[in-house]
Amino acid sequence: MQTIFVTGSAGFIGWATCKLLLNKGFTVIGIDNINDYYDPKIKELRLQDLKNFQNFIFYKADIEDFENLKNIFKSYKIDGVINLAARAGVRASVENPWGYLDTNVKGTINLLECVKEYAIKNFVLASTSSVYGDTEKMPFKVSDITDKPLAPYPASKKSAELFCYSYHYLYGINTIIPRYFTVYGPFGRPDMSIFRFIKKINEGEPITVYGDGKQKRDFTFVEDIAEATVLCLNLEGFKIMNFGNDRPVELIYVINLIEELIGKKAKIQWQPRHPADIYATWADISEAKQYIGWSPKISIEEGIRITVEWFKENRDLLKDIKI
Repeated sequence: MQTIFVTGSAGFIGWATCKLLLNKGFTVIGIDNINDYYDPKIKELRLQDLKNFQNFIFYKADIEDFENLKNIFKSYKIDGVINLAARAGVRASVENPWGYLDTNVKGTINLLECVKEYAIKNFVLASTSSVYGDTEKMPFKVSDITDKPLAPYPASKKSAELFCYSYHYLYGINTIIPRYFTVYGPFGRPDMSIFRFIKKINEGEPITVYGDGKQKRDFTFVEDIAEATVLCLNLEGFKIMNFGNDRPVELIYVINLIEELIGKKAKIQWQPRHPADIYATWADISEAKQYIGWSPKISIEEGIRITVEWFKENRDLLKDIKI
């Protein structure tokens, strides 16, 4: 069975992707620097879950450290790389653009150099719906212009996409770029809206909503995203795909779903819309259907129910997670 190298393996999408690969019998070499962009305690919980698998090998390492990366690559016969390590967060990138350059751009180049040097055929780069900027044209199509990012985060991911194309062109590396649309689910990121809303509404604390609550997001369940990401390893050439739920909903609708499942009303503190926030996202998933036969299985209603149930079952583990 193949060996897949997964960066950001203690991250949210990284954990879900590793778990799916491990359940399918792959050997997974995971690396993560366990940084403190959000509470590392939840990263440790995800890692504990993955370490239950004998076919999981973990390194605490940073994709910015090129020499260390090369040492890991030359120790194994690696069949494919999935790069899920990234500095995320649109608003945070406005405050610290340099961190996004180092991880999202330089880190990707380091991995591409390793893939080239060790003749690895398949490379998957996680990208983001944020590259589309603020457009009224819906849904977002892969063919749309993506050269007007609203913040350093999407600018760094677009730059990484471009480097991927150049390495594909020069060295024939099969390079697949999924653009993810607002991923949520169990073990989700505590800095993102759904985790924060569930925890705060449950504890009777106020939640902050930027704008009028009518902004729309194409919320996508993490297991659907992991399935699509693993399928990318089967493809050849250079391809970009949107991975979204293909059904955007208003943020206030999601808050209402959470209220109903928890049995408490949210106390909302309204704030002005952040200039780097996109008003709406909606994925055209035509390429995902065409190339990997994928479309999402979990509706927003079902996904929120699963996530709230997971939160309730793990309340004691999660009570000290900072958001």
